[in-house]
Amino acid sequence: MSERCEWCESENAVKTSNLVHWELPDGSRAIEISETPCTECPDCGISYQSEDTINEIENQLLLINVKELPNRVNFDELMKWKRHLKRNYFDFT
Repeated sequence: MSERCEWCESENAVKTSNLVHWELPDGSRAIEISETPCTECPDCGISYQSEDTINEIENQLLLINVKELPNRVNFDELMKWKRHLKRNYFDFT
């Protein structure tokens, strides 16, 4: 399914997944998150995460004990990780 690229506005962008490196909120280290949802554009060559995906990852990392996380984790595994809080109480949106 094609969609519009946020960078070059091409209509040839596609939803896929990729590997990302993410710094933990406490700044202690970075982890690899595989199979992270992304948009790829063959016209400009960019691959990026949507704002929704970025917010989903950032919120999850605030709600779990990041010290228990391995250096490499799958996106779906990360989203299912046991939470210490039910929601991000600092997100007022």
